[in-house]
Amino acid sequence: MEFANPEEYQSKIKQILITEDQIKEALKKAGERINAAYDGAPILLVSILKGAYMFLADLSREITVPCEIGFMAAKSYFEDTNSSGNVQITMDLTQDVSKYHVFIVEDIIDTGRTLNEILKILKIRNPLSLEIITLLDKPDRRIVDLKADYSLFTIPDYFVIGYGLDYGEYYRNLPYIAEFGN
Repeated sequence: MEFANPEEYQSKIKQILITEDQIKEALKKAGERINAAYDGAPILLVSILKGAYMFLADLSREITVPCEIGFMAAKSYFEDTNSSGNVQITMDLTQDVSKYHVFIVEDIIDTGRTLNEILKILKIRNPLSLEIITLLDKPDRRIVDLKADYSLFTIPDYFVIGYGLDYGEYYRNLPYIAEFGN
């Protein structure tokens, strides 16, 4: 996607759904929850790239107990606003998850297909525990039986951008979550 000018780029932002301040407040609560539950336990925060990188960075700053960070990448959108249904793991963890309480840090749970595939992979590796923490939950689009252990926000069936989420690799840098409009 190319934009003729900055006005065209901005015109695709239909409405702001979740403000920067709302995100910060929710992150603080999530960090407090993890700190209280896992003080002294070996924690591994696993970011699903690319969309969850911003969420992981800000969440990790709210966590005061020792933790490590790992990355996985999966792809299912292939430059469209609808999941293809074909999930590809394009980058895997290097850590042995059997030594950690693992938190999958996800940007959005939509159909659930991508996260379901990641869960299968990680469960086989026998982590001490495995939890999903997601920035956004979109239950109206769920195709697989999957529920996050902790969701910061539940949203309606909108295609959203900002705070790490993109459309054609654009809009990840927005400090808020917005509905994308064609």
